[in-house]
Amino acid sequence: MTSAEVSTTTPRSPATTTARSGSGAPLVVSSQPPQVVPAAGGNLSDLLLDWVRDAPEAHCLSRKDPAGRWADVTTSAFLETVRSVAKGLLAAGVQPGDRVGLMSRTRYEWTVVDAACWFAGAVSVPVYDSSSPEQVAWVLSDSGAVACVVETAEHAALLAGVREQVPTLRESWTLDEGGLEALASAGREVGDEALEAARTSAGPSDTATIVYTSGSTGRPKGCVLTHANFVDLARNAHAVMPDMLDEPGASTLLFIPLAHVLARFVEVLCLSARVRMGFAPDTRDLVADLQSFRPSFVLAVPRVFQKVHAAAQHKAATGGRARAALFARAEATAVAYSRALDTGGPGRVLRARHAVFDRLVYAKLRTTLGGRLTRAVSGGASLGEYLGHFFRGAGITVFEGWGLTETAAPACVNRPGDQRIGTVGLPLPGTEVAIAEDGEILCRGIGVFKEYLNRPEETAEAFRDGWFRTGDLGSLDEAGNLTITGRAKEIIVTAAGKNVAPAPLEDRLRAHPLISQCVVVGDGRPYVGCLVTLDEAAVAAWGQLHGRGGLTVAAAKDDAAVLAELQAAVDHANGLVSRAESIRRFRVLEGDFTVENDCLTPSLKMRRHEVLRTFAADVEALYS
Repeated sequence: MTSAEVSTTTPRSPATTTARSGSGAPLVVSSQPPQVVPAAGGNLSDLLLDWVRDAPEAHCLSRKDPAGRWADVTTSAFLETVRSVAKGLLAAGVQPGDRVGLMSRTRYEWTVVDAACWFAGAVSVPVYDSSSPEQVAWVLSDSGAVACVVETAEHAALLAGVREQVPTLRESWTLDEGGLEALASAGREVGDEALEAARTSAGPSDTATIVYTSGSTGRPKGCVLTHANFVDLARNAHAVMPDMLDEPGASTLLFIPLAHVLARFVEVLCLSARVRMGFAPDTRDLVADLQSFRPSFVLAVPRVFQKVHAAAQHKAATGGRARAALFARAEATAVAYSRALDTGGPGRVLRARHAVFDRLVYAKLRTTLGGRLTRAVSGGASLGEYLGHFFRGAGITVFEGWGLTETAAPACVNRPGDQRIGTVGLPLPGTEVAIAEDGEILCRGIGVFKEYLNRPEETAEAFRDGWFRTGDLGSLDEAGNLTITGRAKEIIVTAAGKNVAPAPLEDRLRAHPLISQCVVVGDGRPYVGCLVTLDEAAVAAWGQLHGRGGLTVAAAKDDAAVLAELQAAVDHANGLVSRAESIRRFRVLEGDFTVENDCLTPSLKMRRHEVLRTFAADVEALYS
């Protein structure tokens, strides 16, 4: 049975219950007890030591050699490298509890340094490799970093330029200039006893890392996460997803930034579940890396799945009208087939049509992604119901999840045999999720962070009667599955006093192949409007399909036929809401939202406040 044929089953968790907050207000609660007993001792370094003890020759990591071929690394070889780098940190004066910055793309050496910090008893502080000098200075100074590992000579120059703003910083090393080798050489005089004393200095409740929020709602805050946050969460996630993680030869390719808490959690999960990891530092080579590494599952943000879908449409469109029509029928069949799995199963005719398109279209899509990929996990933002059904119908089941930096990534996730597309699933074991009377999602459990670094008042404000106030809005169904409806700070209140959640409208609009990004506006305005950006590849494909070869985004933004297509997409999105909440006008921007123009975070989440600031004139034009 393929993954596309797995139908949903009755949830294994209890249905929602009600409880009272400390103020007496009612809460709707969904929860699952831990399936793995919380760690009573030890720390993250034990995950690697346990794997080495049980399987010293097992392949735990894969890295590219100078010729571009994948080279496997055994657990014992990885441990040896980690220990040598950890000794180098100790030789450089890094003490247990000290903070060490880490600024690099997702690559093998990132995980080496991260694990070396665990063994040295240090606290790693990830920094996005695309960060500006101001952001680097802020994260390192706020965390009190005493040392920093960077990837490139450009990073080293950037660090040198802000060094005066980080008075605690004493040492730095550059990966591309032999930084790990220098650390290993410096640590040769450090004894095993000293390393073991440092390694065992941290317990489950001690700080493992300080991960800064993406800054999508303001200046990044340092979330203090413990060893137990990661260890306990990983072990309980493994307990509810054994089919994906225990599959013979299970492997994953990491390509989202390891500075993001979601990728960081997967790093720990793979060490805990003993799954081989590969690294793709340059997303421009992602398709080639997927085809050569051939992962059995991947974790990605929704934008990656949107790009894969758009690329498939583009490829079909460039093949002519017949091929584009074939893909359109295959796409509709995949969605219909997936929907039928949730409503009694597909009928004979639909199964037959699906089998035909599986040979003609879906198998080729899976081959493009390596050929072994049948499962994926999406997090960081909303995937959208349509894409969830498309990929499941095409044989790649995407389990959507939800969590925040403050919850060490996943708090809820769909899982094999218990999937509800359109929701982010059930709480992970050891996690409770509640809906407050105002619709805000509250969370408590094994993954919830300790505090915001240096911000006692903001930490106190973030908690309510022991529950973390996530700032997200949502609802729970009768089985306990969570649906995200928006963010409390993003709710639009029109001049007429109507509350509008932009997320459902934006999710549906982004499902249209021509649309790259969109932001719904209207706070204090007479009606709801929307800014739209176009996908360059999709515009070119649409132009070819409609006899308009060479159509560019600049030309398409004012093209009557394109605008009519976009209006149809807006009308479709408006079907979700009342007239008072519907989009009355939209405006197409010539550029796109990118990390470079600060409209997207490094994890590709939209910085709404920055979009509204950058495109203020375009917002005003919607109401002129």
